Amino acid sequence: MSSIPNEAITLTRDVDAYIVPSGDKVTLLSGNVVRITQALGGNYTILVNGNMVQITAENADALGFEVEKKPEPETDNDFTENLVWDQLKTCYDPEIPVNIVELGLIYDLDTSENDDGKSVNIKMTLTAPGCGMGPVIADEVDRKVKGINGVQYVNVELVWEPQWNQNMMSEAAKLELGML
Repeated sequence: MSSIPNEAITLTRDVDAYIVPSGDKVTLLSGNVVRITQALGGNYTILVNGNMVQITAENADALGFEVEKKPEPETDNDFTENLVWDQLKTCYDPEIPVNIVELGLIYDLDTSENDDGKSVNIKMTLTAPGCGMGPVIADEVDRKVKGINGVQYVNVELVWEPQWNQNMMSEAAKLELGML
């Protein structure tokens, strides 16, 4: 990322964004001045007019950044469950600088294959049941896993049992958040 956190950036075009933590969709207008607070997994958490919002990677150009193109695996034979886990590690809660895998939000991952291609079923939770960003994060998981060559079907299920707690985080996540 070429900008410094909290550097003032002027939006170059109108852009859809999601209010954090409600998940409500809003349109930010060209010319608004914003400040980036987090840039992880390709998404940007910004402050605008005292509100925290997330701009997805596909709209990075509105902030003056190039939209990153991800290389595709060369063949379907490249597919592994580890590839799915790697994709999930590029998904972040917009308020927490730790990916959803290290946060312990992925409860189950199952892959299968049939004549139509590969299927991935994911059970995940959120740090708080009332978090409005749940559908936004689940959509990002769906989109990124579907981006894996050969994956035809993705099912992301938000579950609440067992209830998430800080003990589910990896040691790396706890260290990143200053909890160790």
